[in-house]
Amino acid sequence: MTRLYDYWRSSASYRVRMALNLLGEGFAAIPVDLLQAEQVGAENLVRNPQGLVPTVEIDGLTLTQSLGIIEYLNDTRGGLLPADAPGRARVRALSYAVAMEIHPICNLRVGRYVEAASAGAITMAGWQKKFIGEGLAAVEGMLNHPATGRFCHGDQITMADLCLLPQVYNARRWEVDVTSQVQICRIVAELEPIPAIAAAHPDKVKP
Repeated sequence: MTRLYDYWRSSASYRVRMALNLLGEGFAAIPVDLLQAEQVGAENLVRNPQGLVPTVEIDGLTLTQSLGIIEYLNDTRGGLLPADAPGRARVRALSYAVAMEIHPICNLRVGRYVEAASAGAITMAGWQKKFIGEGLAAVEGMLNHPATGRFCHGDQITMADLCLLPQVYNARRWEVDVTSQVQICRIVAELEPIPAIAAAHPDKVKP
């Protein structure tokens, strides 16, 4: 049985839950409570030396980093990246724009550090709104492209969609106004009702 060590509200974990669901890959979810700092506990560090989530045990392997996991799932099961090299490059660019540009600086540990280091001059909410807002505005620009279809790239769900949706979930949590981002709102509206996607939503897996 595939095992997913995750936290219900983790964006990276959310991506992997959606990927596994879309591929029909059954898995056992084992929670790692970030609020209790279980991610940096000895047990999790054995699995994931970075002290992060998610970690997946699959095919006799232990894999970390959500995009690396999704790429592995695509390589072994297919369906999460386009078949053509230009398409894969575009999907990776969209994915990285979220997972490598927005997500790392909007991680709660970064926001908490900034708030503490600035003695409250920079608030967590202000930090999140600035960088999520600016980041998603840039993604919206990238989606104004002929290759955008029903989803981020064409009419098939790809890794880019799996990165976008959790980031919009976070935007809503922090009351970032994305209503002017027409492509993002349209794509999210297409994604949310899909059963495999809906089943991975944090509210559905919250302990």
